[in-house]
Amino acid sequence: MTGSSVGKISWPSWAARDLALFAVLGALGLASPWSRPSEQNPRNAPVSRPSNSPPAASADQQAQSTKDRELARKIRRAVFTDKSLSIRAHNIKIIARNGTVTLRGAVHSDQEKNAVTAKAIQIAGANNVKDEISVKRKG
Repeated sequence: MTGSSVGKISWPSWAARDLALFAVLGALGLASPWSRPSEQNPRNAPVSRPSNSPPAASADQQAQSTKDRELARKIRRAVFTDKSLSIRAHNIKIIARNGTVTLRGAVHSDQEKNAVTAKAIQIAGANNVKDEISVKRKG
């Protein structure tokens, strides 16, 4: 048998078939096996706080006054130079606004939480520190 093309499909028809399949799957949202439409993007997650309460301080809300920047810098330096603390404790968010310091993040133990809080209180004063540190044990 010579010149028989039964059972053979040329390259352009394969490409057209694949493109059509991807178009249909893409329209149905099934094109990627890694995407999960049921998972919500954390950036779009709703904030669960009452509408009449003020928003909590976040790192992007760090005040730009010289006094607040210097206060946050001193606390960061005190926490970071303590080598007995874990990397997680070194990465605590320190936000200073109008002389009030907010500590936010997670540490491995109560001892780390107490050490970070004590450093902030020593520098900023007991009435000027809001402790929002949580303890998440290894495991």
